[in-house]
Amino acid sequence: MKKCSIPKPKHPLVDHIYTADPSAHVFEGKLYIYPSHDLDLDIPSNDNGDQYAMEDYHVLSLDDFDSPVIDHGQVLHMKDVPWVSKQMWAPDCAFKNNMYYFYFPARDKDGNFRIGVATSPNPAGPFKPEPNYIEGSFSIDPAVLVDDDGRAYMYFGGLWGGQLEKWQTGTFKPDAMGPAGDEPALGPRVAELTDDMLSFKEPPQQVQILDENGKPITAGDEDRRYFEGPWMHKYNGYYYLSYSTGTTHYLVYAISKNPKGPFVYKGRILEPVIGWTTHHSIVEFKGKWYLFYHDSSLSGGIDNKRCVKYTELKYNPDGTIQTIKPYD
Repeated sequence: MKKCSIPKPKHPLVDHIYTADPSAHVFEGKLYIYPSHDLDLDIPSNDNGDQYAMEDYHVLSLDDFDSPVIDHGQVLHMKDVPWVSKQMWAPDCAFKNNMYYFYFPARDKDGNFRIGVATSPNPAGPFKPEPNYIEGSFSIDPAVLVDDDGRAYMYFGGLWGGQLEKWQTGTFKPDAMGPAGDEPALGPRVAELTDDMLSFKEPPQQVQILDENGKPITAGDEDRRYFEGPWMHKYNGYYYLSYSTGTTHYLVYAISKNPKGPFVYKGRILEPVIGWTTHHSIVEFKGKWYLFYHDSSLSGGIDNKRCVKYTELKYNPDGTIQTIKPYD
């Protein structure tokens, strides 16, 4: 366990390790952040994401924003998970049944991304993995919402290195391509979880994202179409699906009255940051809302050496989110 300096908005939450893809939650009255852990490696970048060679996870926590950040150390490593071959990417954590469930993507022995789950009675871990990945899971970036009625939903999926295009038929097709620019874009997948939080209650289904006229966002609309990094939160009775546009480097959002959608696109949350990837979470803490995200400022712009940051997120009276400019 390591105590770090008191965090400041728009500064790295920690700087002793590289962290990315933060999933923030309030558990037991504290903020817990579940990031991925970038390694200090020099690997050429490519569209397949081979430069992101992460192999373990740490958990960060803080009592409030005037308190030091605590790094609880390594809580899970790929060597502890029998089915994993490499690349433990963006995780999430959920609480139900008096247990904490840690969800993580990684490549299986065949090189396909799957999603695993590990458990702990403590939000800071360590986490004990299930021996096999979740049956029917694929791709990357799991995000889990435990709804007010106790039902839980996992949202997941990422293009390119995340292999989402390869799973359009429900089975892995290594040569499959994404839709044409004028065709509906691929959306994230959603599946309700079983009561024990360890498996899918149903086959994953695609989430539809529509424009203001009720038409599907197209694959060529790179300012608005889904790429990766889904997150779900609720505000004033609406479900807010936020995600990264990938190639255009925006964080954007769409809303619905149903956790499975369809969702209507509403706007941008965050303008582009330093570095290629954008991945985030949104959480309410002590009466205010916060955006946790990452950039590559700590490493001087190296894509696979990122750092987690946070800033306050504000809503307009009509429920829309005010766009954040990260370096103003």
